[in-house]
Amino acid sequence: MSKLGTRSTQIKFLENLLLVLFIIVFIFGSGCVKDFEEKSYYNVKSMDISADRTGAAFVDLNVTTYIEKSQGDTAKNSSLLLKAYSRESGLLEAQKKIELGVIKKGDTKSVSQVLTLPKTGGYDLRSVLFEENVQKGSGEIKVYNLDALPAEVQKTGLEIPEMDFRVKKVEDGKVLVENDIYLTNEGRETSKDFRMLVKIREMDAGLLADKVWTRTGEIRPEATVIRSVNLTMPDQYNYIVEVLIWDDNTIVERGEGYIRLRPIVEVKDKNTIKTREIQTSEFENVVEPEMIPEEEYRGEKGATPGFSLSLSAILLGSVAILRRRFA
Repeated sequence: MSKLGTRSTQIKFLENLLLVLFIIVFIFGSGCVKDFEEKSYYNVKSMDISADRTGAAFVDLNVTTYIEKSQGDTAKNSSLLLKAYSRESGLLEAQKKIELGVIKKGDTKSVSQVLTLPKTGGYDLRSVLFEENVQKGSGEIKVYNLDALPAEVQKTGLEIPEMDFRVKKVEDGKVLVENDIYLTNEGRETSKDFRMLVKIREMDAGLLADKVWTRTGEIRPEATVIRSVNLTMPDQYNYIVEVLIWDDNTIVERGEGYIRLRPIVEVKDKNTIKTREIQTSEFENVVEPEMIPEEEYRGEKGATPGFSLSLSAILLGSVAILRRRFA
């Protein structure tokens, strides 16, 4: 029995020894595997910045960061965090994070992000690269004097080249004027149907006499249309007519015209000025002009001079009758 007990003890000892050796090999083996894994190294090579849109109070900055993975074969997700710090206060003004996924060894990736910032002073823009939750690299670029950037006006393609004014009625010191507004589409596409505000303002005091809302309608490229509104104002004053074209809550185009019902002229050879009396009622015109339809205009323009076919047939018939009578 003693030999069997000793033998079983030895077997258990060998089993325990093998278990310990296995654990030791596993621990050191895992460490070696980790040591043999190539660590990841990233490099923020450069950064570019441009203004996508410049408003009156804010600017959209487009920041492009160029990232290079110089070393590392692990397939781990990466992300980029863009931060904007005010150069005056040092405070964080805005930030935006974007997921990049896995970047392969030797690849260079360009990432564009847009930050909307107040158009005041300058900013330090910093791009911070993460692999999983570990920071791997960063880059920085500075921008100055954003408040000096001119605000962009939305381009509609519309222009207001001309305005005409016609007196339609004069009564009790009030003048009703028809304002014809010429709208030309200088763009390459048909314009939108914009809202249009027409205001008439007394030239000296700046008081508003009347205002009318209307619409531009859709205008084809290189076409000109006329939109007419009626304005009422006191007689014997000088006025500025303002036309404002709106896209939602933004003024995108404007034009001006002038109505001088009491013009001021300079007297020659004298350092004086004189007010000229205008009898507004003499310009009253209630007859509506008739526009020539395009089809009729083309017909008249393309007509051939000479006798018509019906008149020619009558003349030929008359000649034949006369020849029979005198034959």
